[in-house]
Amino acid sequence: MDCYDLMLAAIVGFAGLRPTLKAIENSKTIALANKETLVVAGDIIMQRAMENRAPVIPVDSEHSAIFQCLVGETRNRIEKIILTASGGPFLGRKPNFLVNVKREHALQHPNWNMGAKISIDSATLMNKGLEMIEAKYLFNLRPEQIQVIIHPQSVIHSMVQFEDGSLKAQMGMPDMKLPIQYALAFPQRIHNNFRGLILKNEYADI
Repeated sequence: MDCYDLMLAAIVGFAGLRPTLKAIENSKTIALANKETLVVAGDIIMQRAMENRAPVIPVDSEHSAIFQCLVGETRNRIEKIILTASGGPFLGRKPNFLVNVKREHALQHPNWNMGAKISIDSATLMNKGLEMIEAKYLFNLRPEQIQVIIHPQSVIHSMVQFEDGSLKAQMGMPDMKLPIQYALAFPQRIHNNFRGLILKNEYADI
């Protein structure tokens, strides 16, 4: 089946690998929301994408942020990238609270409305480990070039530091609609009615 221009790869888990490879073989643009595809076969996916001239555009908010920060920076060397993590629903909780944690507690993410698997992975920070692997392959980085910081507000989605020491960040509301739209419309930015980020005088009021 060849009657499409772009594939949104959003099947959860290892099951997303085969259709992603098929789309790459057909030289289709991939909007990648399935991080497990790169976790299990990052070298294969990126090599075949290059060989078949199939662009891979990340949909995850953190990787979309890095991608956006790198647009126009082709010739500038990356020092490192900084992935942000909200810390999940258990940030700051004491060990005696965590002993009695149940599934429903882990599903109550403070900022993001996500599926059950990603919410659980976020609560344990396992999701951030997967995102580090995904970033390594997406942006051809060494592990030591990937840093994670806790940012509970989820306003800064991720940052890039270049060799001159400058930092670029992509900011926005904790909402997946914008990174999905960006991947589907790339390279254009199109008008929408999403809730925008309003900056105030005090950072705490963002």
